[in-house]
Amino acid sequence: MNHMDSNGGKSGTPPTEPVNMAGTLRNVGRLVPNRSALFLCDLQEKFRPIVQYFPEIVAISGRMLHAAKALNMPVIITEQYPKGLGRTAAELGIDKYLDIKPVEKTQFSMCTPEIIGLMKSKYPDVDTIILCGIEAHVCVQNTALNLLENNFNVHLVVDACSSRSLVDRMYAYDRMKSSGVFLTTSEAVILGLLGGSLHPKFKEIQELIMKSAPDTGLLSMRSRN
Repeated sequence: MNHMDSNGGKSGTPPTEPVNMAGTLRNVGRLVPNRSALFLCDLQEKFRPIVQYFPEIVAISGRMLHAAKALNMPVIITEQYPKGLGRTAAELGIDKYLDIKPVEKTQFSMCTPEIIGLMKSKYPDVDTIILCGIEAHVCVQNTALNLLENNFNVHLVVDACSSRSLVDRMYAYDRMKSSGVFLTTSEAVILGLLGGSLHPKFKEIQELIMKSAPDTGLLSMRSRN
């Protein structure tokens, strides 16, 4: 059955913890909502005119935010030196969520002592981070590497990250992949979290992906390899 078809047939159930039948379990990057959190990195106004595909990156990050909130997942948003770089882009829609307040930072990585402390104390069961934002080769890459060092699995949403330079973005993706980050797309993450059309939030979240995500230059980037 087509994954977009919500009618008829027991085509899938919400993802659950895999059963370890052999005593060891390969980490294949399975996404489970109650063990996952969404990190949105520095989607700020001052980057709008200089970061490639900025409106599209924010739009796709907004899809990820909506899906994460519908699935009751923790969401962490940061702002890099907001006094100079401005606040989070309004169209991301964080004002709709009273429980979300961006964390200000000056270091490149989102893994500040405050955020790592919060994850370990408030969300101790979370072992997987879904990461979006800018710039891919600076704050996003530093965040991904720090998360790996803190024993988190990291899923980088490649169509929800960018840089001023597409060359920097391309090699940042290569760098992160070689370190153990899972490279994926927004639709793959959203459907992976749902696990199937029997999920109680399927119809709500289905609306997010009925229209394909906007182009963020990934095909042209891939063609250069």
